[in-house]
Amino acid sequence: MIPTLLQFADAFPTLFGIFVFAMGASIGSFLNVVILRLPLGLSIVKPGSHCSCGRPIAWYDNIPIVSWFLLRGRARCCGSRFSFRYPIVEALTAGLFLACWRLLPPGPAVCGWVFMSGLVAATFIDADHLVIPDAFSLGLGVAGVLLAFAAPDLHGQHSGFFALDSLRSGCAALIGLLVGSGLVFWIAMLAGAVLRKEAMGIGDVKFVGAIGAFCGWHGAVFSIFGGAAVGTLGLALVLAWRKLAGICASPESAEAQPAPILGAHLPFGPMLAVAGALYFLLLHRWVDPWFAQSVALFYPGFPRLA
Repeated sequence: MIPTLLQFADAFPTLFGIFVFAMGASIGSFLNVVILRLPLGLSIVKPGSHCSCGRPIAWYDNIPIVSWFLLRGRARCCGSRFSFRYPIVEALTAGLFLACWRLLPPGPAVCGWVFMSGLVAATFIDADHLVIPDAFSLGLGVAGVLLAFAAPDLHGQHSGFFALDSLRSGCAALIGLLVGSGLVFWIAMLAGAVLRKEAMGIGDVKFVGAIGAFCGWHGAVFSIFGGAAVGTLGLALVLAWRKLAGICASPESAEAQPAPILGAHLPFGPMLAVAGALYFLLLHRWVDPWFAQSVALFYPGFPRLA
C-alpha cells in the first residue's frame, strides 16, 4: 500500500499536495478541540463539536478553514462569535503538513506530521494556560523515540541494513531526548539560583526533550538558543509596537495602554516550538554541519551522536 501511495504522490504531486493540506487542516480542527478541552480535563472525544449555546454543529458548518469564513465567524444556530484562532490553527497545521511533505523525504515527513501536531497544540495551550501537558512533552518524546526506530531516516540513517539503521536512529532519538531535557534542566536550575525565582518550568524541560527525540541533540540545543532568539525578537517587536502606539495616541488614550510586559511570566513553549519546527523543516541543513565542525575543532576524536 505504501509504495502505491508514493507512486500516486509522484504521479500527481499537486493533487497529493492538496490531499496533504486537507488532511492537515482536518487534524488542525481536531487540535482546536484538544487545545480547548485538554487543559480543562474534559474529554476530547465526547461530546462532539457544539456551539456555546449547547447545540451540536452540523458537519457542513464544521469544514476546516472554509466554514469559519462562510459563516463569517458566527454560529448558524445562535449567532455567537467563533474565535479567529480556529481557522488559524487549522491553516497553520495544514501548512506545516504540506511543508513537511514538500521539504522532507517521505519517512521523516510522516514523522513530521506527528511532531508538528504536537508543537501546534503545545504552543497554544502554553500560551493560554502557561503549562505544557505531559501528552505533548513526555508523550511526544516517547512517540519520537518509537518513530525513530520505525523510520531510521528520521535521523539520517539509511545504510540499507534496517536493523542497524533502526538501532542508530533510536539511539540518536534517545540521546536527543536526554541531552535536550538535561541541558534545559541545568539551565533552569542555575537561572533559578541566580534570579532566586523559577526561570523555566519543568514542562519546558520535558518539551525540549521531546524536540530532541525528533531532531536529535543538535536540534534540541538549537531549539533552546533559537527559542531564546525568537522570544527576544518577539519581545522587541511588541515593545516597539507599544512605544509607537503610545507616541501616536493622545494623552487620554495613552493612559489606557496596557502595562508593560517586562517582568511578566512569558510562556517559553511557543518559542521552543517555533525554533524546533524551523530546525526540523529547514535549518538542520546548515545547523548540523556547523555543530559537526565545532565538535571536530575542539574534540577531534569525539564520535558523532546523530
